[in-house]
Amino acid sequence: MEILYSIVVAPFVDMWTSPVFFSEVVISGVLTGVMYSLVALGFVLIFKASGVFNFAQGAMVLFAALTLVGLMEHGVPVWLALILTMLVMVALAIAIERLMLRPLVNQEHIILFMATIGLTFFLEGLGELMWGSNVKMLDVGIPSESFEVGGILLNEFDLYAAAIGAALVTVLAVFFHKTSVGRALRAVADDHQAALSVGIPLKTIWIIVWSVAGIVAMVAGIMWGAKSGVQFSLSLIALKALPVLILGGFTSVPGAIVGGLIIGVGEKVAEIYWGPLVGGAIENWFAYMLALAFLLFRPQGLFGERIIERV
Repeated sequence: MEILYSIVVAPFVDMWTSPVFFSEVVISGVLTGVMYSLVALGFVLIFKASGVFNFAQGAMVLFAALTLVGLMEHGVPVWLALILTMLVMVALAIAIERLMLRPLVNQEHIILFMATIGLTFFLEGLGELMWGSNVKMLDVGIPSESFEVGGILLNEFDLYAAAIGAALVTVLAVFFHKTSVGRALRAVADDHQAALSVGIPLKTIWIIVWSVAGIVAMVAGIMWGAKSGVQFSLSLIALKALPVLILGGFTSVPGAIVGGLIIGVGEKVAEIYWGPLVGGAIENWFAYMLALAFLLFRPQGLFGERIIERV
C-alpha cells in the first residue's frame, strides 16, 4: 500500500499543495512543447505534399542553423544572414526537387523514404565541411532574461519562441486550407499521377513545399540553436518529433502543435513528480511510451485521417 500511495497518490497531493510550482512546471512543458512542434511542422509539410516521411528534416534544422551562425561568424549582420539563410534553404529545395524527387516520381514510398535518409547524411556532411563541427553559440537578439509573474518564473526567450511557433502554425493552417496552392498540395499527396493528369505542376508544388519546410527548419534551428547551441546533436531532435507526429497525426498542422504541447507538458510533469520514484530520466523515454500507447489504440493520432483501403 505504501508503494501504491507513493506512485499514484503522492504526486497528485504534491501538485495540489504546491500549485505555483506545478504551474511553473506546466508552463515550462508548454514552452518546450512549442519547440518540439516547430520541428514536427516540417515533417507534416513534406508528408502532406508527398505522402512520405522526410527523415532529413532534423538534418535540415541543423543545416539551416549552421548556415546562419556560419554567416554571422564571418561578419554578416543578423538581418542579412537570415535572408541569405532563407535563400539557401530555397535553393536546397530546388536542388532536392531536381536531383532527388523528379527521378523518383511514382516510386514506392519506401524508396523516397530511403532517399531522405541519404539526404540526411549528405546535409550533415556538407554542413560539417562548410562550417566545421565545433559547438557554436547563436545570438539573434532575442532576450533571455527571466522574470516573475504571480510567483511563477518565466523566461523571455521561451515566450518569444512560443509566440513565433503559434504565428507559424496559424499561417501554415491558413495556407493549407484557404489557398489554391494548399489544396494542390493535398491533391499531390493523395496521388501524384492523378494530380499531374488534372494539370497540377508537380515540380512546382514540390519546390514550394520543400522551400516552406526549409524555412520552418530554419526557424526551428534558430530557436533550438539559440537555446542550446548549434551542434551536430541538433539533428537528433528529429527523433523527439516522432512521438509528436504520432500523437497529433502525420497530416495535421494543428496536430503538430497539440502533440508537441502534450509531449512537452507530459514529460516535464512526469520527470518532476514521478522521476524520483524510479531513479529519474523519465523525460528521455516518456514521449516514446506515450506514442506507443497511441499506436495501439489510435494509430492515426488525434487529428490524423483514418486510412481506409479497399481491396
